[in-house]
Amino acid sequence: MKGKIAALLLTVFFLAGCSSSGEETVRIGSKDFTENLIVAEIYALALENEGFTVERVPGIASSVVHTSIVNDEVDLYPEYTGTGLLSVLQLPMETDPQVVYDTVKAEYDEQFDITWLDYAEANDSQGLVIKTSVAEELDIYTISDLQEHASELRFASQGEFDEREDGIPGLTEVYGPFEWESSTVYNNSLKYEVLLNDEADVTPAYTTEGQLTNTEEFTVLEDDKNFWPPYNLAPIVRNDALEASPEIADILNKISAELDTETVIELNAAVDVDQREYVEVAKEFYDSIE
Repeated sequence: MKGKIAALLLTVFFLAGCSSSGEETVRIGSKDFTENLIVAEIYALALENEGFTVERVPGIASSVVHTSIVNDEVDLYPEYTGTGLLSVLQLPMETDPQVVYDTVKAEYDEQFDITWLDYAEANDSQGLVIKTSVAEELDIYTISDLQEHASELRFASQGEFDEREDGIPGLTEVYGPFEWESSTVYNNSLKYEVLLNDEADVTPAYTTEGQLTNTEEFTVLEDDKNFWPPYNLAPIVRNDALEASPEIADILNKISAELDTETVIELNAAVDVDQREYVEVAKEFYDSIE
């Protein structure tokens, strides 16, 4: 009898140490901003639904998240093709989404033993946002229009945008000089409040920010000369984790297929505008596509 009990306990302990599918635990990281937290949680839910045990590592600073995956502290996280190209690999700017993806996919595999899975249509690119009332008054809907009317506009900068290659210096090379009526540096988190309070007319932004659902107040200008590189969203996974569990690729690629720019804007708005919890928003979205 004692032998049977011991055998039973050993079986229980063994099962407790494994996921229901028998897979290793998958560590999913995320950067420390709303969109990345939501998408990483959607990845986690999708893997858990397929029987994986998931360890969540949320809110990693953008400056160290690449180091985290290289140092085997996480197995995967949501990344952006433009970030991989410019910030990590420090390669020249490129505007073709497929060329950017092919480049980062090849270089990450060779340099870091990391695989880029399929990229989503969702593109969290740099952009310029103008007050809709000003856009309508001055007929400004493209960056070329903006450049022509710059002397009539107050610019809300975030400082570094005035110096970056993909900021004012690069825009000036492509579109011509921007001679603003005024230019004032504000904290990035205040930019929409600054526009709403009529302290400025135009500001740099990212094209999936939740506040952009408010089209009565804010208009994203068309990049009519195709200046900015794409920042398409994709899961990146350590090769050893993918080799151990190749089904991860199919599971996460199905998620990427559901994420276009408008969808991601709505997800961000649910958290940043409607003040809902990102875990709740991710679960609601995942349930809707399951």
